[in-house]
Amino acid sequence: MEDVNEWKGINGQLVSFKNEVGDAQKITFVGSPGVCTPFAELLAYTVRDRETYFIPLLDVDDCHRFEEKPYAMVLSDEVSDPRGSDVVVLLGGLSMPKYDVDTEDAKALVSDILKEDGLLIGVCFMDMFAKAGWLDKIDFDCVIDGTLTGVVKK
Repeated sequence: MEDVNEWKGINGQLVSFKNEVGDAQKITFVGSPGVCTPFAELLAYTVRDRETYFIPLLDVDDCHRFEEKPYAMVLSDEVSDPRGSDVVVLLGGLSMPKYDVDTEDAKALVSDILKEDGLLIGVCFMDMFAKAGWLDKIDFDCVIDGTLTGVVKK
């Protein structure tokens, strides 16, 4: 994969994501529970006029749809069916060693829920997919990768 666009800050990431999903109407995020969920909520907010879903790890039977509330995007209580998604977004937490997610299982899930002409997007930080070797194993259409740096001031 080659760099095609540079961005800075959270807003840059969100704008890049919105541009990459284009006119897609059904978007499903797949990530580690707790860690990836808030990032999926933030990304879902940028496309809040569409159907958005979250699958914890690879458990399609525990998929929930995002609902827009006045204060945030939240996951509904009811289990939802993400099949027929225009875009599937794999979040970097999946590739963290502690979750032990097999890339073949991830590809099988994507194959099950993504439309034939759909997009597979990766969203991660700190080059996580590359470090975990996922870029050689999963055929992403695009990866939105950010680097976080910061400082604590007192």
